[in-house]
Amino acid sequence: MGIYLGLISGTSMDAIDAALVDFDAAPLRIIATGATPFEPSLKARIATLIEHADSVALDEVGQIDVELGRAFADAALQLMRSAGLSAGQVTAIGSHGQTLRHRPDLNPPFTWQLGDPNTLAEMTGVPVVADFRRRDVAAGGQGAPLLPVFHDQVFRSDSEDRVIANLGGIANITILSRDHTVTGFDTGPANRLLDAWISLNGGRDFDADGAWAASGQVDQTLLRELLDEPYLRLPPPKSTGRELFNLPWLQSKLGLFPRRPSDVQATLQQFTARSLADAVRQYAPGAAVYVCGGGARNLGLCRAIAALVAPNPVASTVELGLDPDYVEAVAFAWFAKRTLEGLTSSAGSVTGAKGARILGGVYRYA
Repeated sequence: MGIYLGLISGTSMDAIDAALVDFDAAPLRIIATGATPFEPSLKARIATLIEHADSVALDEVGQIDVELGRAFADAALQLMRSAGLSAGQVTAIGSHGQTLRHRPDLNPPFTWQLGDPNTLAEMTGVPVVADFRRRDVAAGGQGAPLLPVFHDQVFRSDSEDRVIANLGGIANITILSRDHTVTGFDTGPANRLLDAWISLNGGRDFDADGAWAASGQVDQTLLRELLDEPYLRLPPPKSTGRELFNLPWLQSKLGLFPRRPSDVQATLQQFTARSLADAVRQYAPGAAVYVCGGGARNLGLCRAIAALVAPNPVASTVELGLDPDYVEAVAFAWFAKRTLEGLTSSAGSVTGAKGARILGGVYRYA
């Protein structure tokens, strides 16, 4: 049976995204999707772990690992019930988990995702494939981004060069050139700084449609400061996260000069669009751009990207047959399938690893 369930919580921690996918259908068939918001206190505790890494309590890490496993299980069970599927009808769950720390720049490098797969398997009665990133790091890779191999499988075209721009907390691009193997890398922040700034200044989780950014003016001096970040000049393979692009980083760029908060939001939106567009122009000139991830719903951000990459066309992955909100969840269902079949689902051309690897550990139910 080819039904798999994919689960992921991204850098923004807005929800646990879940997708039930039938891979026996050709092309793949999405059976059901859902997004389960985090319980607010759990989300706050995770954010505290991430943002105060120098004072982390080991007991808190261990307990949150289990609590996340339970939250992922609840999301999976809810989706299975809504689709009328029992545990025996789902071959496996592919669970990305919640990234606690991503440090491919250290020696030795590491990446760390929470969401205990043992708890997930025990609560759902379904085998689980999890811990996808660390094998790639062990093979000398960045461990991210992982999605380009899936994008290559479902979005490659014989008639046009394509860029798949995933706008999560961090922005990454997949380059699907008709004449070359797949490549891709993290371009910089996407929703992460935008969400953090509006939360700090407006008490809201996100800037709906970029409306607050639209009320401000781009501060060109600040934009130059943001674009001076050395990460942006690094050649791929490369990946990043909220370890770099966070509020303290932003405050260091703001300095003591007073600025209207809405102007900072407008500048952050332009910075996000510019860092991505610069990467597209440098590495995939002329390619059509298809956006997915939570940022695909931010009309202001998408318009800014479109203006900067013009005349390259920009559209949503819905035009390619996949809902932009659930591309990642579908991808981790596919990763689980590949792992159980003994097939690789990474690419050294993307992450810099020594070669393609079979990713993830398998946690059987029985």
